[in-house]
Amino acid sequence: MDRNQVSKSEFKAKALEFFRQVESSGESLVVTDHGKPVLEVRPYRAIKRDLLEILRGSVVRYDRPTDPVADNEWDAAQ
Repeated sequence: MDRNQVSKSEFKAKALEFFRQVESSGESLVVTDHGKPVLEVRPYRAIKRDLLEILRGSVVRYDRPTDPVADNEWDAAQ
């Protein structure tokens, strides 16, 4: 078996050891169930993103929100 793969039963018995291995090596570990991959344990890597960039394009601006909606802009069920 590949050294980066482990069965569920072995993972259950040695979970902390595998966590330390993944943390120190930086390599992921695939957990298998009856020989089929079912889980991947990998080191956490935070994604550095600017909070304003996350929101860019998501805010809608209405200059006059109390104006009636034009007929061609409204798709209501008739």
